[in-house]
Amino acid sequence: MPNENLILDVDSYKSSHFLQYPPQTQYLHAYLESRGGRYAYTRFFGLQYLLERYLTQRVTLEMVLEAHEVITAHGEPFPLEGWTYIATELGGRLPLEIRAVPEGTLVPTRNVLMSVVNTDPRVPWVVGWFETMLMRVWYPTTVATQSHAIKGHLKAALEKSSDHAEAELPFKLHDFGSRGVSSRESAGIGGLAHLTNFLGTDTLEAIVVGRKYYGADIAGFSIPAAEHSTITSWGKEHEVDAYRNMVRQFGKPDATFAVVSDSYDLKYAINQHWGVTLHDEVVASGATLVVRPDSGDPEAMVRLSLGALERKFGCKLNSKGYKVLEHVRVIQGDGVNEESIQEVINGVLNDGFSAENVAFGMGGALLQKLDRDTQRFAYKISAAQIAGRYQGVYKDPVTDPGKRSKDGVLDLVLRDGRYQTIRGEVFGQYAPDSLLRVVYRNGEVLVKDTLEEIRARS
Repeated sequence: MPNENLILDVDSYKSSHFLQYPPQTQYLHAYLESRGGRYAYTRFFGLQYLLERYLTQRVTLEMVLEAHEVITAHGEPFPLEGWTYIATELGGRLPLEIRAVPEGTLVPTRNVLMSVVNTDPRVPWVVGWFETMLMRVWYPTTVATQSHAIKGHLKAALEKSSDHAEAELPFKLHDFGSRGVSSRESAGIGGLAHLTNFLGTDTLEAIVVGRKYYGADIAGFSIPAAEHSTITSWGKEHEVDAYRNMVRQFGKPDATFAVVSDSYDLKYAINQHWGVTLHDEVVASGATLVVRPDSGDPEAMVRLSLGALERKFGCKLNSKGYKVLEHVRVIQGDGVNEESIQEVINGVLNDGFSAENVAFGMGGALLQKLDRDTQRFAYKISAAQIAGRYQGVYKDPVTDPGKRSKDGVLDLVLRDGRYQTIRGEVFGQYAPDSLLRVVYRNGEVLVKDTLEEIRARS
């Protein structure tokens, strides 16, 4: 477990809120939703990681005293009495109940995904205190959502052009994003979010997070692949020797290996080095060579590569009338995002090639080029119990009607084939057909899904 003080994982101004709620406030109800954005739905993922890694920690008196010292010196008041009560009387267990939609579920935007209520009336402000931490579920959820949307594009292309769409799909989008994110933690949870949809990754930290928090022995797979340094270190005059070394090191029957081939001249590399000098050795190896063009316009470079490889290695027509290369494939790993993937696929299909000939490596656009506003995530207080009486809580700014928040004790149901957020006015009372499960209560994680279970929900 980490040694960080979880009390300090908060926006500074939250520390003053215990003085701002109405007198005799006993309970607060908060909810998380996507208010819309790039996609019309979200694939919820990552809460289990946050709960297990952070909110199962016990608050100690030492944490309280440290937080008091830091926050008051920082210029904010601090609820010393309340946090001391949690550390001593409650045994350090956070008095929260969290209900959430099962991870991996596809939920249309503008619906409640998670709700949070305090379980002890003496410290209702803890519901708002942990907004900062719990809101971060936006990140793995948004990665999983974008990855799932791209999976839809690739699935449609494969079903149109491949005889083996189901087998091909899991490895069509490979995670190249580890070096492009802001932290190791982002690589791990973001990379695993991608693996709720696919099986290909070079983000090893995602495998670690999957093993530790989601019961996945090996969540994804990779293949031997060259980078420019392993090719150019041989020198331009020995480029073909670098390629030959790759074939001899990794070209085993039924194996797959990738070689970046644009270090000097992509056309020459395909037409001469791969297509003539090493042609017979590649074919005899029994392996699949994946050529990676890594510069230039993605659509143009992929189409150029496919055409050149067809002329040198040949292809066959599948039952759907699309060409499938023999012995070789192409992976595009530069300039890859949702839009360029669609452009490449459209160009490939227009040229008569099956989408199974091409895979994509996606880096910063997969794990980093998104933010909380991609899906417009919000965490808001929606109900209070004050001196035993219910009070709806919401905002409705006239300057931006899209930011009107929901009020009530919220729940999520599936009725008449539609997800619906419903509201009540009684704390602790929910619909019998509620889709929100109690996943956390008083310092304990109550539901632990495996990655396999999460993958099945789509």
